[in-house]
Amino acid sequence: MTFRIEKVGIIGAGTMGGGIAAHLANVGIPVVLLDIPTPGAGDSRAERNQLVEGLYKRLTKSRPASFARPDRQNLVTTGNTQDDLDKLADCDWVVEVIIEQLEPKKQLMARLEKVVKPTAIISSNTSGIPITQIVEDSSDDFKGRFLGTHFFNPPRYLKLLELIPTEWTRSDVLDYMVDFGSNILGKGVVVCKDTPNFIANRFISITGSYAANYALDNGYSIAEVDAITGPLIGRPKTATFRLTDLVGLDVMYHVNNNLYPAIPDDPYREVLRNEKAVGLIDAMMEKKWLGNKTGQGYYKQDRVNGQRVFLTLDPETMEYVDGGKPRFDSVSKVYKMADLGERLNALIEEDDRAAEFVRNTTFFNLAYAAHVAPEIAHSLKDVDDANRWGFAHEAGPFEMWDSMGVRETAEKMQAAGFEIADWVQEMLDKGHESFYANGSYYDFNTGEYALLPTEKNVIHLQKTDVLEQNPSARLRDMGDGVAIVEFTSKMNAIDDEMVAMINVALDKLDTDFDALVVGNDGQDFCVGANIAAVGIGAAQGMWDAINDKVLALQKTVMRMKHAPKPVVTAPHQRVLGGGVELAMHGWAAVADHETYMGLVEVGVGLIPAGGGLKELLERKINPVAETPNADLLPVLQEAFTQVATAKVGTSAWEDRSMGYLRDDDIINFNADQRLGRAKALALSLVEADVAPPEVKQVYAVGREFYYTLMMGLKSFQWGNYATEYDGVVGQKLAWAMCGGDLSAGQWVDPWYILDLEREGFLSLCGNKQTQERIMHMLQTGKPLRN
Repeated sequence: MTFRIEKVGIIGAGTMGGGIAAHLANVGIPVVLLDIPTPGAGDSRAERNQLVEGLYKRLTKSRPASFARPDRQNLVTTGNTQDDLDKLADCDWVVEVIIEQLEPKKQLMARLEKVVKPTAIISSNTSGIPITQIVEDSSDDFKGRFLGTHFFNPPRYLKLLELIPTEWTRSDVLDYMVDFGSNILGKGVVVCKDTPNFIANRFISITGSYAANYALDNGYSIAEVDAITGPLIGRPKTATFRLTDLVGLDVMYHVNNNLYPAIPDDPYREVLRNEKAVGLIDAMMEKKWLGNKTGQGYYKQDRVNGQRVFLTLDPETMEYVDGGKPRFDSVSKVYKMADLGERLNALIEEDDRAAEFVRNTTFFNLAYAAHVAPEIAHSLKDVDDANRWGFAHEAGPFEMWDSMGVRETAEKMQAAGFEIADWVQEMLDKGHESFYANGSYYDFNTGEYALLPTEKNVIHLQKTDVLEQNPSARLRDMGDGVAIVEFTSKMNAIDDEMVAMINVALDKLDTDFDALVVGNDGQDFCVGANIAAVGIGAAQGMWDAINDKVLALQKTVMRMKHAPKPVVTAPHQRVLGGGVELAMHGWAAVADHETYMGLVEVGVGLIPAGGGLKELLERKINPVAETPNADLLPVLQEAFTQVATAKVGTSAWEDRSMGYLRDDDIINFNADQRLGRAKALALSLVEADVAPPEVKQVYAVGREFYYTLMMGLKSFQWGNYATEYDGVVGQKLAWAMCGGDLSAGQWVDPWYILDLEREGFLSLCGNKQTQERIMHMLQTGKPLRN
């Protein structure tokens, strides 16, 4: 049977169901979103739809936004399960996301079997009910097309999708959903066994409970735990208790309560019944201190002297206190170590409270991962993937263990009283020193290594050859005649060495390669220029040096755009300031769906000077100027406003509407495939023998439009929306975007605009207020409104 999902039905319009609907709409798939009739509703369909309409309205206003672009909301049709179940008749996939109780789910399946077409795939998003039980009373045909599809919330942003086949699920159904989840929805797909909480939630429920228990039993404060369980150990900034506040204490409470009786044979389940932890959670539940959703949980936002502060809960007094900024000697010694394994090894050898906490919780996590993996997963790789994709961990437990040294760490764990699973000990006894080796992983089912699966369009940069490198960038060989410039500076900020490496790559493009990709697999593509270097230069009056740096960047981006062979940029996540300018100057771009682009230089009292304004004018103003009698002002005002307000796109779609991506640039949903698709696009341009982009003139609107922009800026100041110095920065921006002192609009050489960019940038660098803004940003990470 051939499957093709072109329309989806979702039953359950709550937070998760609505989020799944929005994500499907984001990829362009129409959705029928149903919920139960409004309780107590009258006889009219409109009244019965009030519940689902209210939930849908909440979905459209959710923050962070569930919909990547407003028009995608039109792809969702709402209804109720009493009147509109027949709307599912032509759906290719129907997802159940209703109340977490078995009987209502089974009853719904009986109704669906009478409605859905014989080729429809049916799934449940349950996280706590055995998948098999939901369809045990269904027909064999229906069972064959049923499986679990467990998304993580919010579905747009979290990468993991766990697929849970039953013993009856047909192999072609599972294979299709793996492909669809990965290549259409952009998810990291893990096929799980049908065990309680599957993989990711089973692991985090036990290990998260142990961390909380250890903190409470040993007198650690909420602030202390979160200070040492975030990026320091390869976790997001939400760390431990902030994560609970984000997810919701009530959600954690119900998950853990349901999990305990479901895993009677798991000796580790007793961590879910820690007396102090259960008492604290019960008290918080009674007070409805559930986290972000109720305004307070382990953290509570308050205002002190007009400043926003976050207070932390003192579990002993049940009062909120200033947690301060905990400092530990051990952390100070290791936090600059780039390698996670090296950092953890150094930390656990220290002897203060932070080291003790990390040592015990890390050893517990590794021990439990090894204990539970054969029960819940088909491979240790699946456990690692689920933790990285589900919770944004830098490494899964077995990857972390590898980086620390398996044998050495196992010996330390045993000495500290933690168990080593039999299969791990057997692996070591055979002389195998790592879970991953030479493109393979250790298979605990066979006791031998198995090849890692080949991933379509996935390129791992660490597996490619390094041709040149400096502290801020590397030139790598992607194969097939394509090179890549990989940024490696802190936050991938632009500096002299990065610019130099791009030029080395462009030189080699002339002689050694057919195409070039500019991209990386870091946390962000590029956050802009190294403003510390700019600030120091400005404070010391090094105007010639600053001019040379900016001019070098301008020349480099022009070389990229007009290179003799294809240059493809691959932006992702945060792309700010000069990062936008680098991304805009390729022949083409492959951008991740979650790419947030913005020319934000005004935040530090500067204007874009790496060709960003020139490129915006070419993309936004030129097409209008080429149309006889067209009105240029609305387009100019829109472009000026987005730069003057440092607006950042909230998705690649919005980036495109702002002019930072072209209409024909590729928007990529699976982040793991971005570099592979960029390489493929570069090779397609080579094969098609596409000519380099011509150097185009740019239309400069002239003095009249400049004064119009200035009047608008003045109105912002009069309304107290902009400071006096904002006006100074805005004036320099308007001058550059309008072409300076031109008496009338005219076509100019791109270097005319580039020179105006550079002049405005240098002029602002000389102002005390800009220097203060730069210093404030470096010290606080926030813009200064002076």
